[in-house]
Amino acid sequence: MAHDTTTRDKRRDDAPDRTGGAAAETAAGRLDREIAGLDALELGGGTRVRLLQRTWSALWPILTAVLIAIAAWQAVVWSGWKEPWVLPGPRDTFPVFWDQITSSRFWNSVALTMQRAVIGFVFAVVVGLVIGALVSQFRVLRRAFGSLITGLQTMPSIAWFPLAILLFKLSESAILFVVILGAAPSIANGLIAGVDYTPPILLRAGKVMGLRGIGLYRHLIMPASLPSFVAGLKQGWAFAWRSLMAGELLVVIGDTTSLGVLLSQARELNNTADMISYMLVILIIGIVIDRLFGLADASIRRRWGVAEN
Repeated sequence: MAHDTTTRDKRRDDAPDRTGGAAAETAAGRLDREIAGLDALELGGGTRVRLLQRTWSALWPILTAVLIAIAAWQAVVWSGWKEPWVLPGPRDTFPVFWDQITSSRFWNSVALTMQRAVIGFVFAVVVGLVIGALVSQFRVLRRAFGSLITGLQTMPSIAWFPLAILLFKLSESAILFVVILGAAPSIANGLIAGVDYTPPILLRAGKVMGLRGIGLYRHLIMPASLPSFVAGLKQGWAFAWRSLMAGELLVVIGDTTSLGVLLSQARELNNTADMISYMLVILIIGIVIDRLFGLADASIRRRWGVAEN
């Protein structure tokens, strides 16, 4: 009985401690949640600030370059080097530019040009992937076609048009043919360079893990060569865009109207302001696509841990 009494007294003495401990744990948990909420709020604000800083840091160099280019353009006009009807200034060109981009005919032309560009670039990517994958994996093909691919890459796209017109006449196929030949070698070389610079230790590790053939290429070599491949895609797009503009100036198909056709018509009619407006649109499209490739490249570098988040 004495032992039971002592046990009950001890339990009564421990009960306040357990109650106080539970209350302390509850208060500590509440405090942790409040601190976490404050941290989340602070981090959210910091994220928004960093986003604004990134946006501004990306925009101000572009805006500065545009302002410098416009100032240089105006300075050339003020110098009197050419007559205003030959080389109009920004004040005379920008109203024409605005009239052009607000017309339906202009946007129909842009749509046709972009359709050709996307289709040609997609075919070039497929061709470049196949050629790059084969050449990078087989030494015989590397010796046979490695220099040829580089030679095709350096060949001016406009040199292909006489042959393209002879083979396909004045048709969409002629333009597509030259766009593919202009872009595919750069894409293939980008993939080949990425495969060549894949660390050998990664290849050995992949083979130890059982990767062979297509599996090794798909799960290891392609991800490892992705940065170089994206650089090849970016360069391939530049060649495809230049080839397309040359093709639209040389190959006029029926009554279709594209950016190249509008540019050619403005030149024939000596409408320099219209011509410069179309050139500005071509330049802007090129810059926008370049920025998209830049975003893709930055995302890849962040995933690889070689760029700041």
